[in-house]
Amino acid sequence: TPPRRARAAMRLAALMAALRPALPLLLGLSLGCSLSLLRASWTQGGGEEQCPGAAGRPAAFPDGARPEAAEGVPGPGHEDFRPRIVPYYRDPNKPYKKVLRTRYIQTELGFHERLFVAVLTSRATLGTLAVAVNRTVSQHFPRLLYFTGLRGPKVPHGMVLVAHGDERPIWLMYQTVLYIHQHFGSDYDWFYIMQDDTYAQAEQVKALVTHLSINQDVYLGRTEEFIGGDEQARYCHGGFGYLLSRSLLLKLRPHLDSCRNEILSVRPDEWLGRCIIDFLGISCVSHLQGQHYHTYELSKNTEPEKEEQEEFQAALAVHPVPDMTLMYRLHKHFSRIQLEKAYQEIQDLQMQIRNLTALTPAGEAGLTWPVGINAPFLPKSRFEVISWDYFTEQHLFSCPDGSPKCELSGASKADVSEIMEWAVEQLNQRHQPLLRFSKRQLLNGYRRFDPMRGMEYTLDLLLEAVTQKGHSHLLAKRVSLVRPLSKVEIIPMPYVTEATRVQLVLPLTVQDLDFVANFLDMFAMNTLDTHDNALLTLLFIYHPYDAQRVSQVDVFAGVKAMVGELEKRYAEVKIPWISVKTEVPSQVKLMDIVSKKHPVDTLFFLASVWTEINMEFLNRCRMNTISNWQVFFPVHFQEFNPALVYRGEQTASSSTDFLRDGHFDRHSFAEACFYNSDYMAARTKLAAEILDRDEVLESMEVFDVFLHYSGLHLFRAVEPGLVQKYTLRSCNPRLSEELYHRCVLSNLEGLASRSHLAMALFEQEQANST
Repeated sequence: TPPRRARAAMRLAALMAALRPALPLLLGLSLGCSLSLLRASWTQGGGEEQCPGAAGRPAAFPDGARPEAAEGVPGPGHEDFRPRIVPYYRDPNKPYKKVLRTRYIQTELGFHERLFVAVLTSRATLGTLAVAVNRTVSQHFPRLLYFTGLRGPKVPHGMVLVAHGDERPIWLMYQTVLYIHQHFGSDYDWFYIMQDDTYAQAEQVKALVTHLSINQDVYLGRTEEFIGGDEQARYCHGGFGYLLSRSLLLKLRPHLDSCRNEILSVRPDEWLGRCIIDFLGISCVSHLQGQHYHTYELSKNTEPEKEEQEEFQAALAVHPVPDMTLMYRLHKHFSRIQLEKAYQEIQDLQMQIRNLTALTPAGEAGLTWPVGINAPFLPKSRFEVISWDYFTEQHLFSCPDGSPKCELSGASKADVSEIMEWAVEQLNQRHQPLLRFSKRQLLNGYRRFDPMRGMEYTLDLLLEAVTQKGHSHLLAKRVSLVRPLSKVEIIPMPYVTEATRVQLVLPLTVQDLDFVANFLDMFAMNTLDTHDNALLTLLFIYHPYDAQRVSQVDVFAGVKAMVGELEKRYAEVKIPWISVKTEVPSQVKLMDIVSKKHPVDTLFFLASVWTEINMEFLNRCRMNTISNWQVFFPVHFQEFNPALVYRGEQTASSSTDFLRDGHFDRHSFAEACFYNSDYMAARTKLAAEILDRDEVLESMEVFDVFLHYSGLHLFRAVEPGLVQKYTLRSCNPRLSEELYHRCVLSNLEGLASRSHLAMALFEQEQANST
């Protein structure tokens, strides 16, 4: 009947609507199954064709493949591709030994640095040409060493010099290659050797080695013929520099002594080339793997600014450079060329970005400003909003110390001046010759640091605009600028391992006696039980009154008993202590006493009694403290007062909870990691300035000593592995006003967070109202 047909049609329509999203999937599955069946029929072939290896006859496989490999199973000779499981087994009869792992993956996997540069110089040119080379290329090459026969009375600042003790050219070359192999042969992939009268474009040299394969024997430079020798053999001219690969250097090392005794030559570069050719059969080449080593030979009275030859513009190395002035002029010329190329590449990339953005779904509206710079950071909540800092030409209204207004000086003042000059320069480039702008005054300035882009600026400038006819007019104009984040650079720093011993220094006063037991328990559990390479020295600070009664009543007798128990439990451990009598426990005076009783290479960790020592932090103390380079002042995590935070509720269960309710105490400088040699050097400068005025030391901490009297890096960072229990510390009023103020602020901010304090006040008001 028609109604029944109508209902059937409706059901069919509903079924089709439900299956419509799955139709592409069903169609794809059907098509895939059909193609797989069709492919199977093609590969099986006719019934008369026999399968490989049928009827006892071996099948012929292309390219010499074996039957096992054809079936997907690795055959003989393919064991390298077969997965193997190496079970872990430890002999129970042997004592357990901690495995020392490297701190960096690059070290463990055996990765090498890219390029090492050696500069051959002499005693006569060390203070002139070598200095010019150092000032032009040292900032671009990661490792640069200077080699000479005899050294002068004074080595120029910022140069690492190796003197071999003999000015003979061949001997100098032999010793240099030998030294490079012994000290850097296993650390670098490429070795570039040049003379101090050579100007090399550092960026071009680095780009060259990135396009060459490291598994070949490379001897690359400007080719020269031997005098009266084989016409096919070539050596690399030393004046234009040459590149050696690591594999070639390793193969050359066993033959260096033979080359020194058997090969006679006047030129060191010719001697090295003959050595490589005779014993390795490798001749110098000027192009390899599509890369060319372009050079240019300077003539007398050359003007680099007027040279327009294509050969000169593309030169990777220029020789000879007789004086320092010409070296700097060459560097300025080639730097300008590289800068123009960089600006042109930026413009081309910006044009490509504009063209591609029009094809995106967002269209031109999705184009960020400036073109090619990351889009601004988008906060997900009001707590992530980046605030703008207001400034004028004289004052800054977001001061580091929290004051509402401070003088604009130092790097901030230079930054603002440079930004205003750049803004006026860009306006003139856009509007000249119709208008000429000059700055009269900065009306308003705003800046903020965007982690996605860099430093952003908004300036309201009062400008004077002058037309071509000489008419002038004052106008206010708002400009926006961005100082983008540049390329991230990894700064090479000395390497420190876990084998470095840490000497803990713990000052103790009478007020700290209640916390010593917990400190010693944590020290024993996290260092002594794990056999960590750490020692402890206690510093007992006696008040003069307690010191007089020490023979009758020793206030630190309980602590000394705890130390005796630890030494009995760990027979190989000794915990010494030092007794000091003073009314004002100055941190610098206490450290002077400890410093004299330890070697100069001791790594100190100046701790506090509330600190919970753990291996994680000790390792970071070792890594972040570098002798003659850097000291480490961690910002510990301070727990809040549990009475205000939990208000009778159950507190944290154990000390293993990561970052419980608390904050990082930036007012405390009690913990510090530094080497004794660095402290002694800074302390010597301090002593020469204060001239035995001991009252000055009472107003200083170790942090102040390193900050004002050492040229070291002061690394201060939050340390989540350094956790302290809450305690109300006693602030000594006899210390300086600044130190006392820091202590009071630390106590106040360590009470609780704003929300916890507000809740406590609310509950107190509720109780008072009832």
